[in-house]
Amino acid sequence: MRGLLALLFGMILSLPAVAEGAGCGAPEEYLQSPPLHATATGITTGRLSVLAVGSASVTGPGTGSPAAAWPARLEALLRERRPDLQLRFEVRGARGSTVTDQWRQIEAAMRAGPLDLVIWQAGMTEALRSQPIDDMVATLTEGLDRLHARGIDAVVMGIQFSRFLRANADVDPYRDALRVAAGATHAGFFSRYDIMRAWADAGTVDVEHAAPGRRTAEIDKLNDCLARALGAFIRDGVEEARR
Repeated sequence: MRGLLALLFGMILSLPAVAEGAGCGAPEEYLQSPPLHATATGITTGRLSVLAVGSASVTGPGTGSPAAAWPARLEALLRERRPDLQLRFEVRGARGSTVTDQWRQIEAAMRAGPLDLVIWQAGMTEALRSQPIDDMVATLTEGLDRLHARGIDAVVMGIQFSRFLRANADVDPYRDALRVAAGATHAGFFSRYDIMRAWADAGTVDVEHAAPGRRTAEIDKLNDCLARALGAFIRDGVEEARR
C-alpha cells in the first residue's frame, strides 16, 4: 500500500523520479516526513508558497553560481516537474544569522503574504559559536508553534556534516536539540548531518575530500543532492497528509 501511495503522490508532486527523488541514494529512514497538510493542499489547488530561511548555505557559498544553492535547486526542480504550479519560492538569510535572526525573517515573510511551507535551516551558527542551546531551542520552539497554529507546515533542516566542525565543536547536543524541538512542534526534521555523512561514507559526495580543482563542482553536487533529498522528504510528507 505504501508503495502504491508513494507512486500516486509522487505523480501529484511531480518531483524527480524515484532514482533522483531518493536524493542521490540518501538512506530512506532520513527521508520520512510527518504529514505536510498545507503543502499537500497547495499542490492540489495549484498554488504553493514556500520560504527557505537559514544562514550561509541558503545563499550557496562556494558554489559555481547562486543558482547552485540548495534552495535554488529545489525551486528549479519544482518548477521543472510542475510547470503548471503557481509557485512562490522565497529565500531569506545570510551568513552568521541565528535562529532569532531567522525567526524575524519568517515573521516578515508572513506579513508579506501567505505561506504553505517554511524550510528552516537552523542551528549552524549557534553550533559554530557554541551559543546557549536553551536560548536557541526556546526561540525555535516558539516559532514552530506559531507556524503550526497558523496552519503553516515547517521542516527544520539540521546542521551539516563536517569532519572539521565535529573535531572543533561539540555538535551533537545541537543536533539532538533541533530534532527534539521539531518533533515536539509537529514539524518535520530533515537530518542534513546524517544524510551528508552517509553520502561521504559511500563516496557519493564528499566536499572535504575533494581535490582542490574539484571543490566547487563537489559543492554544486552536494547542493543538488540536498535539494533532491529534501524534495523526496517533502513528497513523503505530502503522501502522509493524503493517507
